[in-house]
Amino acid sequence: MRVHVLDDWSDTLRSLPSFARLSGHEVTVWTDSASEGILAQRLAQAEALVLFRERTQITRSLLERLPNLRLISARGAWPHVDTQACTDLGIAFCSQKSDAAPNHSAAELTWALILSAMRDLPAQMAALKAGQWQAGVGRSLRGRTIGIYGAGRIGQLVAGYARAFGMEVIWWGSAARRAALVAAGETVPESRAAFFGGADVISLHLRLVPQTRGIVTAKDLAQMRADAVLVNTSRAGLIEVGALLPALTKGRPAMAALDVFDVEPVLDSNDPLLTHPRVIATPHIGFVTRDEFDLQFGEIYDQINAYTSGAPINLVAG
Repeated sequence: MRVHVLDDWSDTLRSLPSFARLSGHEVTVWTDSASEGILAQRLAQAEALVLFRERTQITRSLLERLPNLRLISARGAWPHVDTQACTDLGIAFCSQKSDAAPNHSAAELTWALILSAMRDLPAQMAALKAGQWQAGVGRSLRGRTIGIYGAGRIGQLVAGYARAFGMEVIWWGSAARRAALVAAGETVPESRAAFFGGADVISLHLRLVPQTRGIVTAKDLAQMRADAVLVNTSRAGLIEVGALLPALTKGRPAMAALDVFDVEPVLDSNDPLLTHPRVIATPHIGFVTRDEFDLQFGEIYDQINAYTSGAPINLVAG
């Protein structure tokens, strides 16, 4: 098949072992983003698309301009793909669910951000390079409390790291999830307010679906401690639109450590969140490691090979 890989910005995939699984196909890798019009020209002969997470919106208008397209292969959730259009146009869409294995890379970055925020590492490093020694005083993790909102695989990994550092772990989630956590002997506060107000660090580990969009409200943020850190390596849309920046300005939470943003990529160096003095930010790199890429894209390539063999797997639409 003529396979086109979209949005490999770092041009990494071709250097990974899993790429050999596409050896029987004619493969083109695109290392930049493009408008829908340019994409339609680039992909006019494409028979299969490999998606790089949500970096490109796969709309009906785009699909209607790709007459040779037979398959779209991805991994994880698909809010960026018009699956009904895929079905209407006879295009198979396959996506391996991302909870098939925990994303260790995302959990590790979460922990790196927690450590960076609690010890204020970016400011310490900048001060040292500017000729200042020991700028400010950080805080230890041992004996403090982390609140994890979302008890899925990544949340469970983060909880394990926290316990290794001597932290107490408290949880929040849906009523059913909270009941399951209590039954498992975990600590669940008596109320939502007690959860947000009872932790030194709050870390979000929820999927962004219609039910969770904006689930963390301005009221929740206002109930956080004046010295607390909010960490979000999941999706920016979990936080109520427009709530975080005013909350930081008011001082609750004291700091935010973010890997995700409402509009990505963020290319404006004057973006108000990026420039806020109490924000530590990374450019959505929770899943950006060679190891994670090799795992995720190996599964994507397997879907392509399964489709060409006549036995498609992880079929969502088409």
